[in-house]
Amino acid sequence: MLERHELEAFLTLAEELHFGRTAERLHVSTARISQTIAKLERRIGLPLFDRTSRRVELTAVGRQLYEDVRPAWDQITTAVERAIDTGRGLAGTLRVAFVGAAGGQLLVGATELFREAHPECDVQLREAQMADLMPWLRDGEIDIALGTFPIDEPGIATGPVLVSEARMLAVPVQHPFARRESVSMEDLARVKVLQLPDTLPVSLREDRTPRTTPAGRPIEPGPSASTFNEMLTLIGAGHGVLPVGAQARRYYARPDVAYVHIRDAPPLQWGLLWRADSATARVRAFVQAAHALLADAKREDAGESGSPALTAWA
Repeated sequence: MLERHELEAFLTLAEELHFGRTAERLHVSTARISQTIAKLERRIGLPLFDRTSRRVELTAVGRQLYEDVRPAWDQITTAVERAIDTGRGLAGTLRVAFVGAAGGQLLVGATELFREAHPECDVQLREAQMADLMPWLRDGEIDIALGTFPIDEPGIATGPVLVSEARMLAVPVQHPFARRESVSMEDLARVKVLQLPDTLPVSLREDRTPRTTPAGRPIEPGPSASTFNEMLTLIGAGHGVLPVGAQARRYYARPDVAYVHIRDAPPLQWGLLWRADSATARVRAFVQAAHALLADAKREDAGESGSPALTAWA
Protein backbone atom coordinates (compact mmCIF):
# COMPACT_ATOMS: atom_id res chain seq x y z
CA MET A 1 0.00 0.00 0.00
CA LEU A 2 1.38 3.40 -0.95
CA GLU A 3 1.85 5.97 1.78
CA ARG A 4 0.48 9.49 1.52
CA HIS A 5 3.89 11.18 1.15
CA GLU A 6 4.77 8.80 -1.69
CA LEU A 7 1.57 9.63 -3.56
CA GLU A 8 2.03 13.36 -3.03
CA ALA A 9 5.63 13.21 -4.24
CA PHE A 10 4.71 11.16 -7.31
CA LEU A 11 1.69 13.25 -8.32
CA THR A 12 3.45 16.56 -7.78
CA LEU A 13 6.55 15.49 -9.71
CA ALA A 14 4.32 14.20 -12.52
CA GLU A 15 2.84 17.71 -12.79
CA GLU A 16 5.96 19.79 -12.26
CA LEU A 17 8.49 17.49 -14.03
CA HIS A 18 11.14 19.20 -11.92
CA PHE A 19 12.57 17.90 -8.65
CA GLY A 20 13.34 21.37 -7.26
CA ARG A 21 9.86 22.79 -7.83
CA THR A 22 8.31 19.59 -6.47
CA ALA A 23 10.37 19.92 -3.30
CA GLU A 24 9.31 23.58 -2.93
CA ARG A 25 5.63 22.74 -3.29
CA LEU A 26 5.83 19.97 -0.70
CA HIS A 27 8.17 21.89 1.62
CA VAL A 28 10.82 19.15 1.71
CA SER A 29 14.33 18.78 0.34
CA THR A 30 15.08 17.79 -3.25
CA ALA A 31 16.98 14.78 -1.88
CA ARG A 32 13.85 13.66 -0.01
CA ILE A 33 11.82 13.75 -3.22
CA SER A 34 14.50 11.82 -5.10
CA GLN A 35 14.67 9.17 -2.38
CA THR A 36 10.87 8.83 -2.21
CA ILE A 37 10.53 8.38 -5.97
CA ALA A 38 13.41 5.87 -6.07
CA LYS A 39 11.79 3.85 -3.28
CA LEU A 40 8.44 3.94 -5.08
CA GLU A 41 10.03 2.76 -8.33
CA ARG A 42 11.74 -0.13 -6.53
CA ARG A 43 8.42 -1.15 -5.04
CA ILE A 44 6.69 -1.07 -8.43
CA GLY A 45 9.62 -2.68 -10.23
CA LEU A 46 9.74 -0.24 -13.16
CA PRO A 47 10.92 3.36 -13.62
CA LEU A 48 8.17 5.96 -13.43
CA PHE A 49 10.28 8.83 -14.75
CA ASP A 50 13.02 9.21 -17.33
CA ARG A 51 15.67 11.56 -15.93
CA THR A 52 18.46 13.39 -17.74
CA SER A 53 20.59 16.36 -16.71
CA ARG A 54 18.20 18.60 -18.64
CA ARG A 55 14.70 17.23 -18.18
CA VAL A 56 12.37 14.87 -16.34
CA GLU A 57 9.62 12.99 -18.20
CA LEU A 58 7.02 10.39 -17.27
CA THR A 59 7.52 6.90 -18.62
CA ALA A 60 4.55 5.10 -20.14
CA VAL A 61 4.04 3.27 -16.84
CA GLY A 62 4.33 6.51 -14.89
CA ARG A 63 1.83 8.26 -17.14
CA GLN A 64 -0.69 5.44 -16.74
CA LEU A 65 -0.23 5.42 -12.97
CA TYR A 66 -0.78 9.19 -12.86
CA GLU A 67 -3.96 8.95 -14.94
CA ASP A 68 -5.28 6.16 -12.70
CA VAL A 69 -4.36 7.73 -9.36
CA ARG A 70 -5.01 11.46 -9.90
CA PRO A 71 -8.84 11.29 -10.01
CA ALA A 72 -8.97 9.08 -6.93
CA TRP A 73 -6.57 11.36 -5.08
CA ASP A 74 -8.66 14.41 -5.99
CA GLN A 75 -11.75 12.65 -4.65
CA ILE A 76 -10.00 11.86 -1.39
CA THR A 77 -8.71 15.43 -1.04
CA THR A 78 -12.14 16.87 -1.77
CA ALA A 79 -13.78 14.52 0.72
CA VAL A 80 -11.33 15.51 3.47
CA GLU A 81 -11.78 19.24 2.69
CA ARG A 82 -15.54 18.78 2.78
CA ALA A 83 -15.28 17.08 6.16
CA ILE A 84 -13.10 19.90 7.48
CA ASP A 85 -15.49 22.50 6.12
CA THR A 86 -18.39 20.71 7.76
CA GLY A 87 -16.57 20.72 11.07
CA ARG A 88 -15.19 24.25 10.88
CA GLY A 89 -17.75 25.97 8.71
CA LEU A 90 -16.79 29.43 7.53
CA ALA A 91 -15.24 30.58 10.78
CA GLY A 92 -11.56 31.45 10.60
CA THR A 93 -9.39 33.64 8.38
CA LEU A 94 -9.39 34.08 4.62
CA ARG A 95 -6.27 35.69 3.10
CA VAL A 96 -7.00 37.44 -0.19
CA ALA A 97 -4.38 39.04 -2.46
CA PHE A 98 -4.62 41.51 -5.32
CA VAL A 99 -2.26 43.16 -7.78
CA GLY A 100 -2.79 46.85 -8.50
CA ALA A 101 -5.10 49.56 -7.25
CA ALA A 102 -8.12 48.63 -9.38
CA GLY A 103 -7.90 45.03 -8.16
CA GLY A 104 -7.79 46.26 -4.58
CA GLN A 105 -10.92 48.38 -5.09
CA LEU A 106 -12.82 45.44 -6.52
CA LEU A 107 -11.81 43.14 -3.66
CA VAL A 108 -12.76 45.71 -1.04
CA GLY A 109 -16.30 45.63 -2.42
CA ALA A 110 -16.35 41.82 -2.54
CA THR A 111 -14.99 41.66 1.02
CA GLU A 112 -17.74 43.93 2.35
CA LEU A 113 -20.39 41.75 0.72
CA PHE A 114 -18.73 38.59 2.03
CA ARG A 115 -18.52 39.94 5.61
CA GLU A 116 -22.19 40.87 5.60
CA ALA A 117 -23.07 37.25 4.87
CA HIS A 118 -20.30 35.64 6.94
CA PRO A 119 -19.29 37.88 9.87
CA GLU A 120 -17.64 34.89 11.57
CA CYS A 121 -14.87 34.88 8.93
CA ASP A 122 -12.03 37.43 9.08
CA VAL A 123 -10.84 38.55 5.62
CA GLN A 124 -7.29 39.86 5.33
CA LEU A 125 -6.50 41.78 2.13
CA ARG A 126 -2.89 41.87 0.94
CA GLU A 127 -1.31 43.63 -2.02
CA ALA A 128 1.04 41.42 -4.01
CA GLN A 129 3.61 42.48 -6.57
CA MET A 130 3.48 40.72 -9.94
CA ALA A 131 6.43 38.47 -9.12
CA ASP A 132 4.98 37.43 -5.73
CA LEU A 133 1.44 36.39 -6.61
CA MET A 134 1.98 32.78 -7.75
CA PRO A 135 4.68 31.95 -5.14
CA TRP A 136 2.39 33.25 -2.38
CA LEU A 137 -0.47 31.14 -3.69
CA ARG A 138 1.59 27.97 -4.04
CA ASP A 139 3.29 28.41 -0.64
CA GLY A 140 -0.03 28.89 1.14
CA GLU A 141 0.66 32.49 2.22
CA ILE A 142 -2.68 33.45 0.66
CA ASP A 143 -5.87 31.49 0.03
CA ILE A 144 -7.22 33.25 -3.05
CA ALA A 145 -6.06 35.98 -5.41
CA LEU A 146 -7.36 38.32 -8.08
CA GLY A 147 -5.20 38.24 -11.19
CA THR A 148 -5.22 38.41 -14.94
CA PHE A 149 -6.02 35.47 -17.18
CA PRO A 150 -5.23 33.12 -18.86
CA ILE A 151 -3.85 30.93 -16.05
CA ASP A 152 -3.01 27.44 -17.28
CA GLU A 153 -0.97 26.10 -14.39
CA PRO A 154 -0.93 22.68 -12.71
CA GLY A 155 -2.65 22.70 -9.33
CA ILE A 156 -4.21 26.16 -9.80
CA ALA A 157 -7.96 26.56 -10.20
CA THR A 158 -9.65 29.63 -11.69
CA GLY A 159 -13.14 31.02 -11.55
CA PRO A 160 -15.08 32.65 -14.39
CA VAL A 161 -13.99 36.03 -15.74
CA LEU A 162 -15.06 38.83 -13.39
CA VAL A 163 -13.97 41.91 -15.35
CA SER A 164 -12.78 42.60 -18.90
CA GLU A 165 -11.00 45.77 -19.98
CA ALA A 166 -9.49 47.17 -23.17
CA ARG A 167 -5.77 46.67 -23.73
CA MET A 168 -3.53 49.70 -23.94
CA LEU A 169 0.13 50.04 -24.86
CA ALA A 170 2.20 51.91 -22.28
CA VAL A 171 4.87 53.83 -24.20
CA PRO A 172 7.39 56.59 -23.42
CA VAL A 173 5.65 59.96 -23.70
CA GLN A 174 8.16 61.09 -26.32
CA HIS A 175 7.66 57.98 -28.51
CA PRO A 176 5.91 58.51 -31.89
CA PHE A 177 3.20 56.03 -30.79
CA ALA A 178 2.22 58.45 -28.01
CA ARG A 179 0.83 60.85 -30.63
CA ARG A 180 -1.49 58.22 -32.12
CA GLU A 181 -5.08 57.50 -31.18
CA SER A 182 -4.41 53.74 -31.43
CA VAL A 183 -1.87 51.12 -32.49
CA SER A 184 -2.22 47.57 -33.79
CA MET A 185 -0.73 44.29 -32.64
CA GLU A 186 1.50 44.38 -35.74
CA ASP A 187 3.06 47.61 -34.43
CA LEU A 188 4.64 45.58 -31.61
CA ALA A 189 7.20 44.34 -34.17
CA ARG A 190 8.57 47.90 -34.29
CA VAL A 191 9.31 48.25 -30.57
CA LYS A 192 10.95 46.42 -27.70
CA VAL A 193 8.37 44.85 -25.34
CA LEU A 194 9.24 44.55 -21.63
CA GLN A 195 8.93 41.06 -20.13
CA LEU A 196 6.81 39.98 -17.18
CA PRO A 197 8.46 38.18 -14.21
CA ASP A 198 9.23 34.52 -14.89
CA THR A 199 7.35 33.52 -11.72
CA LEU A 200 4.12 34.14 -13.64
CA PRO A 201 2.64 31.26 -15.66
CA VAL A 202 3.88 30.81 -19.22
CA SER A 203 0.27 31.03 -20.46
CA LEU A 204 -0.06 34.52 -18.99
CA ARG A 205 3.31 35.75 -20.23
CA GLU A 206 2.65 34.53 -23.76
CA ASP A 207 -0.70 36.31 -23.75
CA ARG A 208 0.56 39.63 -22.37
CA THR A 209 3.97 39.77 -24.06
CA PRO A 210 3.82 37.57 -27.18
CA ARG A 211 6.97 36.62 -29.08
CA THR A 212 5.44 37.30 -32.49
CA THR A 213 2.67 39.43 -33.96
CA PRO A 214 -0.50 37.78 -35.34
CA ALA A 215 1.19 37.85 -38.78
CA GLY A 216 4.25 36.07 -37.41
CA ARG A 217 6.66 39.01 -37.25
CA PRO A 218 9.13 38.71 -34.35
CA ILE A 219 8.74 41.02 -31.34
CA GLU A 220 11.98 42.05 -29.67
CA PRO A 221 11.98 41.25 -25.93
CA GLY A 222 13.05 43.97 -23.55
CA PRO A 223 14.20 43.80 -19.94
CA SER A 224 12.07 42.35 -17.15
CA ALA A 225 11.04 43.82 -13.80
CA SER A 226 9.38 42.53 -10.64
CA THR A 227 6.80 45.26 -10.05
CA PHE A 228 4.46 47.32 -12.21
CA ASN A 229 6.03 50.60 -11.08
CA GLU A 230 9.45 49.27 -12.08
CA MET A 231 7.98 48.48 -15.50
CA LEU A 232 6.62 52.02 -15.84
CA THR A 233 9.98 53.48 -14.82
CA LEU A 234 11.72 51.46 -17.54
CA ILE A 235 9.09 52.58 -20.06
CA GLY A 236 9.48 56.24 -19.09
CA ALA A 237 13.25 55.88 -19.50
CA GLY A 238 12.78 54.60 -23.05
CA HIS A 239 13.75 50.96 -22.47
CA GLY A 240 10.59 49.47 -24.00
CA VAL A 241 6.80 49.32 -24.01
CA LEU A 242 4.22 47.07 -22.30
CA PRO A 243 0.62 46.04 -23.04
CA VAL A 244 -1.52 46.91 -20.00
CA GLY A 245 -5.17 47.21 -19.01
CA ALA A 246 -7.16 50.40 -19.53
CA GLN A 247 -7.44 50.98 -15.77
CA ALA A 248 -3.72 51.87 -15.75
CA ARG A 249 -4.63 55.29 -17.18
CA ARG A 250 -6.63 56.08 -14.05
CA TYR A 251 -4.36 54.65 -11.37
CA TYR A 252 -0.89 54.98 -12.90
CA ALA A 253 -0.90 58.34 -14.68
CA ARG A 254 2.70 59.53 -15.10
CA PRO A 255 4.28 62.48 -16.93
CA ASP A 256 6.78 60.18 -18.68
CA VAL A 257 4.33 57.46 -19.84
CA ALA A 258 1.45 57.57 -22.34
CA TYR A 259 -1.26 54.94 -22.83
CA VAL A 260 -2.42 54.18 -26.37
CA HIS A 261 -5.33 51.90 -27.27
CA ILE A 262 -4.42 48.60 -29.01
CA ARG A 263 -7.36 48.51 -31.40
CA ASP A 264 -7.17 44.85 -32.47
CA ALA A 265 -6.18 43.24 -29.15
CA PRO A 266 -8.64 41.05 -27.24
CA PRO A 267 -9.86 42.34 -23.86
CA LEU A 268 -7.67 41.82 -20.81
CA GLN A 269 -9.55 39.54 -18.42
CA TRP A 270 -9.45 39.36 -14.62
CA GLY A 271 -10.67 36.65 -12.28
CA LEU A 272 -10.04 34.80 -9.03
CA LEU A 273 -7.56 31.95 -8.67
CA TRP A 274 -6.71 29.56 -5.87
CA ARG A 275 -4.93 26.27 -5.23
CA ALA A 276 -7.04 23.41 -6.53
CA ASP A 277 -6.37 21.43 -3.37
CA SER A 278 -7.51 24.32 -1.14
CA ALA A 279 -11.01 25.06 -2.41
CA THR A 280 -12.46 25.47 1.08
CA ALA A 281 -15.92 26.69 1.97
CA ARG A 282 -14.42 30.13 2.68
CA VAL A 283 -12.83 30.28 -0.79
CA ARG A 284 -16.04 29.18 -2.50
CA ALA A 285 -18.11 31.69 -0.54
CA PHE A 286 -15.74 34.53 -1.45
CA VAL A 287 -15.93 33.61 -5.14
CA GLN A 288 -19.72 33.77 -4.88
CA ALA A 289 -19.54 37.18 -3.16
CA ALA A 290 -17.28 38.58 -5.90
CA HIS A 291 -19.64 37.38 -8.61
CA ALA A 292 -22.66 38.78 -6.75
CA LEU A 293 -20.89 42.15 -6.46
CA LEU A 294 -20.16 42.30 -10.19
CA ALA A 295 -23.67 41.14 -11.09
CA ASP A 296 -25.10 43.98 -8.99
CA ALA A 297 -22.60 46.42 -10.51
CA LYS A 298 -23.61 45.48 -14.05
CA ARG A 299 -27.27 45.99 -13.20
CA GLU A 300 -26.44 49.41 -11.74
CA ASP A 301 -24.45 50.34 -14.85
CA ALA A 302 -27.40 49.35 -16.99
CA GLY A 303 -29.35 51.90 -14.99
CA GLU A 304 -26.49 54.42 -15.48
CA SER A 305 -25.80 54.85 -11.78
CA GLY A 306 -22.05 54.38 -12.25
CA SER A 307 -21.05 51.54 -9.94
CA PRO A 308 -17.54 51.98 -8.42
CA ALA A 309 -16.90 48.24 -8.89
CA LEU A 310 -16.84 48.72 -12.67
CA THR A 311 -15.90 52.40 -12.97
CA ALA A 312 -12.34 51.51 -11.91
CA TRP A 313 -11.87 49.46 -15.07
CA ALA A 314 -13.21 51.97 -17.57
